[in-house]
Amino acid sequence: MNIDAGELVSWYEQAQRDLPWRRPGVSAWQILVSEFMLQQTPVSRVEPIWLAWIDRWPTPSATAAAGAAEVLRAWGKLGYPRRAKRLHECAVVIASEYGDEVPRDVDTLLTLPGVGAYTARAVACFAYSAGVPVVDTNVRRVVARVLHGQADAPARARDLDDVAALLPDDATAPTFSAALMELGAVVCTARAPVCRSCPLSRCRWRSAGYPAATTVKRVQRYAGTDRQARGRLLDVLRGSSSPVTRAQLDVAWLTDTAQRDRALDSLLVDGLVEQTNDGRFALAGEGEIT
Repeated sequence: MNIDAGELVSWYEQAQRDLPWRRPGVSAWQILVSEFMLQQTPVSRVEPIWLAWIDRWPTPSATAAAGAAEVLRAWGKLGYPRRAKRLHECAVVIASEYGDEVPRDVDTLLTLPGVGAYTARAVACFAYSAGVPVVDTNVRRVVARVLHGQADAPARARDLDDVAALLPDDATAPTFSAALMELGAVVCTARAPVCRSCPLSRCRWRSAGYPAATTVKRVQRYAGTDRQARGRLLDVLRGSSSPVTRAQLDVAWLTDTAQRDRALDSLLVDGLVEQTNDGRFALAGEGEIT
């Protein structure tokens, strides 16, 4: 069994969401920025921050010149702020080593800071129309259901090969990749798939009567976690134009002092926060490291 490329591409051309990073004139760098931001973050949260970011820093060199601290401030509430630091590092490399142009090939993209297997292929495909397989959780779920009759499937080493075998052997391959991802994002969703809207005439999961998943995924909580504590501390630093005292940080997280200390230590280790010579704390690039 295969996925009918004609059915999928025709549906996508009519039903795709009007996302700003898909519009004509968007550069490879701007697509790369969207891919960094979209990691584990919903489109609705990314879109306004991406638009403001691109308006302010449209190129790698503009982002690099901004400095790590300003990038961390602009990242705002997107979460996982290490992505912002890595994006800034990526901008510095592209500006200094690649003439402000994002590399086209997957192997070179993989050498950039913060760029992993998915992001490298996504940029090659969506920015440069390369016929390479792009596999995220949405694509993996569609393939599991349509081809294998399973509600979901874990990541596997052969996922790239499986999706590569589905790609049309013509110029529609990049559109097919985008359509496969879109189908998983808006129709073949994890919790409430809208099968009546599926453009595919054949699906083994549907034919089998929608068997339930054999494993139950744990929902990641946020409230009360080290991630939330880190976020509160970063909020204090983002809101200050100068280094802050330890006392100013302490009041941001009073529920668990040991957790607060652990969160601050991890921010220092990750290079998101620096300690000044007089013992205060600042965002990366805004304090003299002791």
